[in-house]
Amino acid sequence: MTGQLNKLGLDRRTLLGASTFAAVGLALPGLARAQAAPVKVGLISVLTGPQAALGTHLRDGFLLGLKHLDNKLGGRAAEVVVIDDELRPDAAVTKVRAAIERDRCDIMAGVVFSNILAAVIRPITETKTFLIGTNAGPSPIAGRGCNPYFFATSYVNDQNHAVLGAAANQGVEVGGQNKVIRRVIIITPNYQAGRDAAAGFKSTFQGEVMDEIYVPLNTTDFSAELAKIAAARPEGIFTFMPGGLGVQFVRQYRQAGLDLPVLSAFTVDEAVLPAQGEAALGLYTGTTWTPTLPNEQNARFVRDFEAQFNYIPASYAAHAYDGAMLLDSAIRKVGGNLADKAALRTAIAAADFRSVRGNFRFGANQFPIQDFWLARVVRRQDGKFETQHVRKVFENAVDPFAAQCRMPAM
Repeated sequence: MTGQLNKLGLDRRTLLGASTFAAVGLALPGLARAQAAPVKVGLISVLTGPQAALGTHLRDGFLLGLKHLDNKLGGRAAEVVVIDDELRPDAAVTKVRAAIERDRCDIMAGVVFSNILAAVIRPITETKTFLIGTNAGPSPIAGRGCNPYFFATSYVNDQNHAVLGAAANQGVEVGGQNKVIRRVIIITPNYQAGRDAAAGFKSTFQGEVMDEIYVPLNTTDFSAELAKIAAARPEGIFTFMPGGLGVQFVRQYRQAGLDLPVLSAFTVDEAVLPAQGEAALGLYTGTTWTPTLPNEQNARFVRDFEAQFNYIPASYAAHAYDGAMLLDSAIRKVGGNLADKAALRTAIAAADFRSVRGNFRFGANQFPIQDFWLARVVRRQDGKFETQHVRKVFENAVDPFAAQCRMPAM
């Protein structure tokens, strides 16, 4: 962690800021102590194993946000305690409890995977600690399980998949012409998130789902499934293949010689494009953000991220960057006072910051109301691959579970 902080210019002396407040303490000791203590954020991410690339994006996006804020949150010095959840719920819970009880973290943030979020949300929020989720967005937490101490800067999981159903109805570019996709085969991993992805797509798709293929999570050979798809002759494929699954699926799709539009979410993005390379060119994804969204905040984020880390950020990084900016705005609104939980919650809910996505505000369930885009993989002039926004599919979208939220009192 120290190496990472030094890489970003976030040394301990800068973060703690003790010398800055020493003289003030002679006259105003109470105020000086409050100001001198850093805001401690526990940042939860997956940093080991095959999904570590996603967690690395999340971590680096948040740390770049801090760098842009001069290593402060709301004017107070900031310190980040990075927590590797190892993609193991039991390990995540143990480490999160230590961060709160031993390390005295004031706020928790991050989380890539929904199973980790489901495991840690109660141990965090039962201590009246705020958790800013920057990626995972399981529908139960957006609906009946909404929580006054949980805010998301990302989305509800189903929404990204629903983008592709709507895009298929509107049509996508095929051979230089817009083509409405009327017959689709769905292929996803056989676990809850895979079935949720299929449900999200079907919630907006108006055509015929010819077949639904569910494969084991450890699948490395898709040849049989791709042959079945080719024989059925659909007009398009919808898939959700995160991380390494997406790398194998996209490569084998090209090797099979298929030339069907591929509509996906979390299958082609900047976290896996370096491994997919040319095989991903032209494939579509549904997303809240791309590196090419035309606003000043996004341009600065992408430019400085690439300069700092030497790779193109994915949405995991963008949402985490927004998480840092959100916390800065909220802590500034309460004058650095983290003890008044009700005031801090009101300040977070105000979302008074400039998002890299442009439109952004919180709904009643404390998930974003935001725009969603159809994007496509392109090759940049420098030869690198990225997702490029094609068109806006949903504007100021409210997730479908918000109406189920009856927010409990704090």
